[in-house]
Amino acid sequence: MSNAIDFDEVDSHLKDIERMYSNETLPRRLKVLFSGLKAPRQSREYKAAMIEMQRLSAPVAALLLPAFAVGLLVVMSSGAAVEDRIIETQVLEAEEIKDLDKIQEFEKPEEQVENMDIDIPINSPDVQVQTDAPDQPMSPQPQAFDAVMTVKSPVILKNIYGSTRNTGTRGAQLAKFGGDPRTEEAVMRALRWLKKNQQADGSWQRQKIAMTGLGILTFLAHGEKPGESAEFGETVQKALEFLLKSQRADGKFNGMDGNEYAHPIATYALCEAYGMTLNPNVKAAAEKALVPIIQGQHRTGGWTYKMAPGVESGDGHGAKGKYRDDTSYMGWCAQALKAAKLAKLHAEGLEKAMKLAVKGFKANAHPSGGFGYTSPGTGGLTSVGCLCMQLLGASNEGEVKRALDVMDTWTPTFSSYGLINAEIKNVKKEEIKEGSSALAVAKGKLAAKIPEEERKFFTSSAQYYFYYATQCKFHEGGKHWDNWNKAMKPRYVKAQLIQEKAIKDDKGVDRDIGWWENADTHTDRPVMDTCLAALQLMVYYRYLPTTSKEAVQVEEEIVATSTDSDDITVDAGNL
Repeated sequence: MSNAIDFDEVDSHLKDIERMYSNETLPRRLKVLFSGLKAPRQSREYKAAMIEMQRLSAPVAALLLPAFAVGLLVVMSSGAAVEDRIIETQVLEAEEIKDLDKIQEFEKPEEQVENMDIDIPINSPDVQVQTDAPDQPMSPQPQAFDAVMTVKSPVILKNIYGSTRNTGTRGAQLAKFGGDPRTEEAVMRALRWLKKNQQADGSWQRQKIAMTGLGILTFLAHGEKPGESAEFGETVQKALEFLLKSQRADGKFNGMDGNEYAHPIATYALCEAYGMTLNPNVKAAAEKALVPIIQGQHRTGGWTYKMAPGVESGDGHGAKGKYRDDTSYMGWCAQALKAAKLAKLHAEGLEKAMKLAVKGFKANAHPSGGFGYTSPGTGGLTSVGCLCMQLLGASNEGEVKRALDVMDTWTPTFSSYGLINAEIKNVKKEEIKEGSSALAVAKGKLAAKIPEEERKFFTSSAQYYFYYATQCKFHEGGKHWDNWNKAMKPRYVKAQLIQEKAIKDDKGVDRDIGWWENADTHTDRPVMDTCLAALQLMVYYRYLPTTSKEAVQVEEEIVATSTDSDDITVDAGNL
């Protein structure tokens, strides 16, 4: 036997081993695979082909399976037609004009405005409201007002005050409807005066609940809200907390003048506050406060003092068996109901009460134009009836149009209350009492000093009437508003009393404060005077005019016409 080594065979085996552990190209591997499959099953070539097939199966499956799955999905989805859904979205943005200096300069109004005669009978009720409450069960509050996280309201042009009160939008509204930087400066002075004179408990003197309600409405009209207003947010929060703590368990707010004007005024403030803050504590209080108003409405549609639903006689309002609805009191009730509707508060009977109220105002409308106190008339309460019918959706009624014509003879003015003090100082204290000859002489001297147009309002309630009249004319627009605004702006700005650098703003800058005092017979001066005047100077952006296209688009008005029956027919023809 030969022991010689066959080096050629060894070399062949080494090459085979080298090929097994080398990285061959894909074409070479496929060639080995297909050629080996043709070889006999017991041969080394066939076995190598099977090993190669196993090695290639994994990457092939990784490619083929996803492709198969995608193809299957395509086939299945092509079998059913799916209708596209189009979701409409509407983005409403308020134009931001952050600097009032960007408002175009207006020509300086003439200081002298042509005098107009105004005939307003003096028989309006006393609107002072006492709030020192007798012992009554108080309403338990769920939490302190500030315990609820401040929620930004999503309201954008949702109602007649909406985004018009935002910082930037105010400038645009001022320019559009006839305001100017001087009116806004007067408003800021008034807000700072109110802040400086707020009581420690959050109220304003003297008739605390009613004046606090008016104060809240004044700040809200400027868009000042708790948690958002750096300068006035805390002031508004304290005022709201005062009202929440003052509410009785039955939902009422006390008024010690015997008439309870405080209740609808406070309710009005709470409803508007909820609409702008969405605070749940405010909502609960507002809905409770609405109940006495709705339940206290007469079947004739109106209200009288104390919201007494069954009062027909014995209260000085008329003959037995006949309701004598009070236009002045009705005015605050109607404003509260309107604010509740805008805030989307849930109060049983709210819609019905608003519709029925139109009938109540019509009962006190005069055929020739105007509204009376507890019967048809043409005096100062004409503006109350006119505005409330506009807010209740009856702006196209004849009573409203005729009332506007009556008010075209009015001139907005501000009685010079400061002159009263000057004359009274000349009278000895012991002689100052109603009916004294000394006081009569002082008033006579005053009457000789003040202009004739102001003298007519010396013993009436001009500013109370004008608070409503300014809004009436703004909502109507056109010449009614233009003529009124032209006279109002310079007079109101000029009548403001100013104390320079009396308060620091939120940035520590010294600022002026300003207030109004007038000679109206029914007022809680100077808080009420200041609030009513400031609210008139914010009418440019406090509301969207009820007759404007924007307001019609964003809110469904309740357009009501009354009938002789207890039912109210709703005319939706102009919606």
